[in-house]
Amino acid sequence: MIGENLLGPEPTLLPEEPEVAAALAAGEAPDVVARAHPDSPRAWAELADLADAEGRELDAYAFARVGYHRGLDALRRSGWRGAGPVPWSHEPNRGVLRALYALRRAADRIGEHAEVRRLTEFLEGADPTAIAAIEAGA
Repeated sequence: MIGENLLGPEPTLLPEEPEVAAALAAGEAPDVVARAHPDSPRAWAELADLADAEGRELDAYAFARVGYHRGLDALRRSGWRGAGPVPWSHEPNRGVLRALYALRRAADRIGEHAEVRRLTEFLEGADPTAIAAIEAGA
């Protein structure tokens, strides 16, 4: 087609969250950070990771679901239109990608297999390296 962008959408690059990063780096509890910054997908991903580590599967799922929705909001505010790259290499994107991964993990734990497949596709479409990077502890 004439006029079609063959390269696809531009990567979405989220703005930094310096207050969230500083609070977490200082060892502030994730629940305190989420209360202070409820729009932060990173704060909710941290809560989901903590709940998962403690074996609280449904709490992890709920926290990750909030992070997922906060992440979608952040992506849309940054011009994302429902598809396209969200590079892991851009550090501010990692909160959203970690929230997606946490929801995928929690969905798997509770047997929500269709959600796992959908989130795997979402993560791979956003950045094919994200799952491996998260699992490697990057």
